[in-house]
Formats: sequence, C-alpha cells, structure tokens
Amino acid sequence: MSKPVKRVLLTNDDGWRGPGLGVLEEIAREIAEEVWVISPDLDQSGVSMSISLHQPLRVHTFDPQRFSVSGTPSDCVMLGVSELMPEPPDLVLSGVNCGANISDSVAYSGTIGGALTATLLNIPAIALSQAYHKGSEIHWDTSRRYGAEIVRQLLAKGWPTDCAMNINFPARPADQVTGVALCRARAGSIAGINIESRRDTRDVPYYWLGFQRQAERINGLDTDVGALRAGRISISPLRFEREIANWQLDGNQMAEALGIQPQDEDAADGALSLDH
Repeated sequence: MSKPVKRVLLTNDDGWRGPGLGVLEEIAREIAEEVWVISPDLDQSGVSMSISLHQPLRVHTFDPQRFSVSGTPSDCVMLGVSELMPEPPDLVLSGVNCGANISDSVAYSGTIGGALTATLLNIPAIALSQAYHKGSEIHWDTSRRYGAEIVRQLLAKGWPTDCAMNINFPARPADQVTGVALCRARAGSIAGINIESRRDTRDVPYYWLGFQRQAERINGLDTDVGALRAGRISISPLRFEREIANWQLDGNQMAEALGIQPQDEDAADGALSLDH
C-alpha cells in the first residue's frame, strides 16, 4: 500500500519515554515515508499551547531524526518546523496520549496544544489519545490497530485548514470497538477543583492541583464522551479560534459609556505593529 505522506513530525505531551509515542511511531511508519520524532524531555500534560519564553530550550539528539526538547509540545513543533528539520513536515501527529482528551480537558491538553500549534503554522495536524479506566489495563493495541487507517481516511477526505483533528480511542480491546463517531467536545465534565495542600521538609507549604470530574453528565453519540462510552472511536475537529457565544454587544454604546470618541476607520495607523 502506498504511503500518502512524505514527511511527518511526531510529538506528544507525555515525554519521549511515554509508551504512546512508540505506538504513534508505528502508526506514522505505515502512512509516511519519512518520520521525525521531536518530543519533550519530561511529562508536559496540562500545558496546552504554552511556549517557553523565560528559559532557553535544550535539545538532545538521539539520532538524525529523533530529538528531545526541554520544553512543551508547542516548543517541539516550532523547533522542528523552523530549525531541526530540513523542510517543514507535511503532517504533524501528536500523541498517542495516555488518557482521553475530551470535553473540557481539550483546552488544557498539551497533546492538543502541539497539534493546534501546527495548524497556526499552516500544517495539517492530528491529535491521538487512548482512553483507559483507572486501575485497568491500557489497551494500546486499539490505537495501534486503527490509528493508521483512520489517519489515511482523514487525509483522503481532507478537513478545514484551520482545524486540528482530535481522535480518541475507547478504553476497550480492539475487537470490542463498535464504530466511529464524528463528535464535538462539550463542556460539563469538570465539576470543580481539587487542591491538596502539603508541607515540605522545611515546613513550607506547597499544593497539588487537579479537577473533580463528572463525565457521566455528558451523553449522546454526538459527544466525544458519549461515543467513547459506547465503544466508538471519536473524531472531533478543533479550532484554535474558539467560537463566540451567541450574545450581542453594541461596541459603539460601550465606547460611549466609557467616554471614548468614535473615529473614522481610515484614521487608524496601519503601519504600527503592536508588541505582544
């Protein structure tokens, strides 16, 4: 079978030692002629699209096409595209994450962050995650069996250039998967925040943060949670630009209330660049 991709870049947020990265490499070698692996030194779960602005990035070279970076998944993608690879990749794959990236959690996920960073660089990207139940076996063979063919199908169909595709594999053996569902991420699975307070050996306080989950409140095969619960592989298109809620604000009225005088649009100086 021919390979639809010439050059693919792999990253993740579990770090270069993460077991899912090996699964992703197996998937990538089925669909790409040339595979580059650029992943974080350490676990970067929860970093979303953050980049390292306050410390230098160190790169360790394992071989000419395999690197680890002392930074985030987004750092890895940016370094790969702009510095480490001789030419930009045709596709970025991020994962396979150990645990689902669904509902509210997509906003925090470093796996998703790496994929969305690629879309900002006009590179097609797919995030892949393997769901599991706490205390139970992680069924890596499920993502291993179906991952390459799903990527092939998505590449053949195509998707909007401003989207990253988010694939989640259900927490069950490969032969118990019941189908594929095109889904949407939906808020509602985060019930609150857990803060665990501790004290170190010098009696200085420190804290562990986490979420209280309530995924049972989300139902329906059109949601990623519902699809996974039913044993389906969920596929969700995600945009960097979050959709604005359906409410209206009159900018002129707001400006008047703030005492801001309206200006002609032509009066704006388009030559100036804003630092940010």
